[in-house]
Amino acid sequence: QVQLVESGGGLVQPGGSLRLSCAASGFTFRNFDMSWYRQAPGKERELVARITSTDESTNYADSVKGRFTISRDNAKTTVYLQMSSLKPEDTAVYYCNARRLVLRQYSYYWGQGTQVTVSS
Repeated sequence: QVQLVESGGGLVQPGGSLRLSCAASGFTFRNFDMSWYRQAPGKERELVARITSTDESTNYADSVKGRFTISRDNAKTTVYLQMSSLKPEDTAVYYCNARRLVLRQYSYYWGQGTQVTVSS
């Protein structure tokens, strides 16, 4: 069955760094765009970063540009999110997402989420 398992979350001080990982299984990873979303308490889930399946192009939310880097390893079927210069407003549950366009419709898979807390 499809699994997306996030890891690497935790408590970090402002200005610190964390690297999130998402290990995928049960589907053809290389054919899927991979993304990280986050959801803070009382807020809607938002896209943080995406890396495409075709040419590994990336896009980021304005709030994380220059601080976060998304990457993927198709051989390990894993996507990463390197987060630096973390701010308290980055505190959220971070979710891994896989997306593929088939016959003009997207199929989505989601992980269970990992908590990131930025606090002194």
